[in-house]
Amino acid sequence: MKNTITLALCLFVSSLFGQDITITTPRTALIYKVGKNKRLYQSYFGLRKANGQYSDQRSEAFATGGMDFEFEPAIRAVHHDGNPSLELKYQQNKQFVLPDSTKRTDIYLFDEVYHTQVILHFLSYPGSDVLKTWTTISNPTQQDLLLTHFASAMLHFKSTNYWLTQFHGDWANEMQLQEHRLTSGIKTIDSKLIARADKYQAPHFFISVGEQAATEDKGEVMLGSLAYSGNFKLNFEIDNRNTLHGTFGINNYASSYTLHAQDSLVTPDFIFVYSGEGKGQASRALHHWARKYQVMDGQQPRLTLLNNWEATGMKFNEEKLAQLMKQASELGVDLFLLDDGWFGDKYPRDQDNSSLGDWVVDKKKLPNGISYLVKTAKKNKIKFGIWLEPEMISPKSQLFETHPDWVLQLPNRATHLQRNQLVLDLANPQVQDYLFSVVDDLFKENPNIAYIKWDCNRTVTNGYSPYLKDQQALMAISYVRGLYQVLQRLRAKYPNVPFMLCSGGGGRVDYEALKYFTEFWPSDNTDGLKRVYIQWGYSYFFPANTIAAHVTSWGKQSLKFRTDVAMSGKLGYDIDIAHFSNDEKTFSRNAVQNYKRLATLIEQGDLYRLLSPYEGNQAALMYVNEQKDKALLFVYYLDKQQAKQSNHLLLKGLDSHKNYEIREINRWLAEPTAWQSFSGTHLLSQGFALDKDQIGQLSSKVFEIRLAKTK
Repeated sequence: MKNTITLALCLFVSSLFGQDITITTPRTALIYKVGKNKRLYQSYFGLRKANGQYSDQRSEAFATGGMDFEFEPAIRAVHHDGNPSLELKYQQNKQFVLPDSTKRTDIYLFDEVYHTQVILHFLSYPGSDVLKTWTTISNPTQQDLLLTHFASAMLHFKSTNYWLTQFHGDWANEMQLQEHRLTSGIKTIDSKLIARADKYQAPHFFISVGEQAATEDKGEVMLGSLAYSGNFKLNFEIDNRNTLHGTFGINNYASSYTLHAQDSLVTPDFIFVYSGEGKGQASRALHHWARKYQVMDGQQPRLTLLNNWEATGMKFNEEKLAQLMKQASELGVDLFLLDDGWFGDKYPRDQDNSSLGDWVVDKKKLPNGISYLVKTAKKNKIKFGIWLEPEMISPKSQLFETHPDWVLQLPNRATHLQRNQLVLDLANPQVQDYLFSVVDDLFKENPNIAYIKWDCNRTVTNGYSPYLKDQQALMAISYVRGLYQVLQRLRAKYPNVPFMLCSGGGGRVDYEALKYFTEFWPSDNTDGLKRVYIQWGYSYFFPANTIAAHVTSWGKQSLKFRTDVAMSGKLGYDIDIAHFSNDEKTFSRNAVQNYKRLATLIEQGDLYRLLSPYEGNQAALMYVNEQKDKALLFVYYLDKQQAKQSNHLLLKGLDSHKNYEIREINRWLAEPTAWQSFSGTHLLSQGFALDKDQIGQLSSKVFEIRLAKTK
């Protein structure tokens, strides 16, 4: 998108001081004004007014360090003479319509003394309330310019109270919701982990303005998401006048950036939505936008699959894998995914303490190679996919023996391992070429591979880039750039193969990565009850077709409960079906058929969250198609005996002027119930009654909703 400017039609260029620069969506207005001092100010950010009259509450649009702004700046620079200041003055703004009908606004700012240029970029999308912004910082001089702060975006809010909804976690406990009122001072959410940047904190959030935090359906709230796969920093600072200043971008920790002569820095995209009708409206707007504009093949069908990991671990052979493929075919899924353990020559991958980096087939396990497995899958009328962890290296590997200089590790210090592995130095172009060749060679030898699971199981600690030498401040940024360069090359050559983004679970989930990946692995924790919370958190920011959800043996819930939870995302299986009873096999085959029949509704429908697992002992959500004539309702009863329980669900998203029929599907060894008829008005205002006699702890129900047939 950023490189398509030459194809655009210029609508106008303005350099008149005092003129408003207005960026709008159907519901939102973001207005900038140029002051008498030539500086740019954010005048208004919020809901559009029918009368076009907006209050004028000014804060410097992209506040600089070293001048008169007394709080955390969006940008700070140190010039060649040691002067640590910038004064950015307005030059002009340009607005363009791009070939895909998106509208781009560029606002040019300039330091008249040191000639540093900053361009604030904005994209708005037809019919969408999503805005995307980023910044280009340029040094047109002949001397170096040191950047110590370089945000992607700065936004200002004026309200009585501010409420932050953030998401945190750890391995197997990702995207746990926390909400609290912001108080004076600064709140920072950040990451310094580089490779698994989202392991503890997520770069996605809500800011509510008003007396109370926004709910699912009420209140003014901004959803924000930084599209970046490395170290990030989100700052929320309330000043002495109760103005909230937000700065969002790359974490500047240990990452000061030198702009050499005639050089530029383009920051990551910050994506945001402002809603006057709660978090649900913002979330649905983001999902629509993501599927259409950002996610790889976001409007295309997804593949259901069976993964071998729980059935075999690393202990398998061709015969065992062939049996699993037969089971996958009988189950009715589209693809068999071979996980970790298939590689290693000198050091076979029998445990997780060796072989990463040696991406050659282990002939003892697979004497006929990957091509035999691809052919076996085809015989079973399914596709074949494979697991890789190309960014990582084991000290016990031939690659490490050959290229210890390709590894991020400190000189003169003891080696620090996580999961018995280290991280390759993606700042090094040779390493980038190697990563590309790993995947490219696999496809060259096996062109019918239909799916890649790309894993990344450790953070960067004790990191030092042998390639960068005395430029270690560039390591964190260069690593992520190197990763993107590899992915860009792969997607240019293999544009249609689905890739799953995995990082020890959800350690790397953002919208820049999802330009190259069709889906992500939310968590290694597949316990059905835990997944209700994990998937709930991700659902605020990512559509269902990106959230890979597998049925496994984790958890003490019934197979039906675990299946119903997985069906609300992108369904898959990672379980030993050989241990299934005949009844379990029958139920699972029927569930796969139901999912495939309803996949378009789940993967492309509007998501309405009805009951939050954080507020009672139930969770309920539903998907509604664009025409509002089909919907799917999921209800989960959780492990909270003393919590409030509702037997009536107020449905959402339906048309009050239409009549509907509802039946329960995915029943255990039973046909769907008979269709029941309701008016849309009844379902929206009085609700849908659940059968009290069939409600139990850790149970679940799935209801199909359709437009009532006319008599």
